[in-house]
Amino acid sequence: MIRVHVTHAVRQATVDDIWAVHATARQSWHAAYDDLLGADRVDDIVDEWYAIGDLESSISDTSGRADAAFLVAEGSDAATGDGFASDCRGFAHVVPWPEDATVGYLTRLYVRPDMWGEGVGTTLLEALETALGDTFDRLRLAVLADNERGISFSEAAGFKHVATRETDLPNGLEESVYEKSV
Repeated sequence: MIRVHVTHAVRQATVDDIWAVHATARQSWHAAYDDLLGADRVDDIVDEWYAIGDLESSISDTSGRADAAFLVAEGSDAATGDGFASDCRGFAHVVPWPEDATVGYLTRLYVRPDMWGEGVGTTLLEALETALGDTFDRLRLAVLADNERGISFSEAAGFKHVATRETDLPNGLEESVYEKSV
């Protein structure tokens, strides 16, 4: 087996990233939730929650802010020397928690399924902590209680379960809320 060193560059998203972010969200949601929600429902959720206009607003709203970020991770294959291509391997979006401005709400952290286990999510999370550590005391996220991969990642990254809440998704699905100090 030939080992290839892959690195991930993280930067603030721009409106040029919208379609790549949307595609990454769709791939991630299908891989994580098709068995739980069904492929058609996943498509509906992605179309609603990751609508192109909403993504443009989310990206634009975080640009230049000290209390928010919308980051994308791009990659470089050191074996080919391609440099950093504009491929979205993952993305993360943080805004202040509505009830407590000392808490950053990690509203989105998704990685393309073909990159799961390659350190993309960890790289994004570390970049957020570095960029926003002076702004927030804690980071908080919510993950569907049946998303074993999301829960495993959150716990491995140092997040602790602090609450469970209902969602507006079908089948009485619940979200687990996690939090960690930064």
